[in-house]
Amino acid sequence: MATRQSVEEFLQRCEDTIRASKEQVNTARQQEHYNLTEYTNAMEQLEDVTNDLAHLALSCNGQQREQLHRMRLQLQQLQNDMTLDENILNDFN
Repeated sequence: MATRQSVEEFLQRCEDTIRASKEQVNTARQQEHYNLTEYTNAMEQLEDVTNDLAHLALSCNGQQREQLHRMRLQLQQLQNDMTLDENILNDFN
């Protein structure tokens, strides 16, 4: 079973990834197509943390799984938003 501390640390990692990704979204919207590499890296980090979340959820209790589920929803929403924005940004090229 996952420890409370490991789940809390992972949730902090998720929040850090979300914060960094949102910064890339804001930058991309301001600069249009000038930060595609950083934008793509942020999307990859979101994918990695989402995959790690699914793995961690396997060893969690019900309450921890609920916390991870809420975080997964946030991550997926941001991934969706970034994918849509990426399509728009690619139209500039």
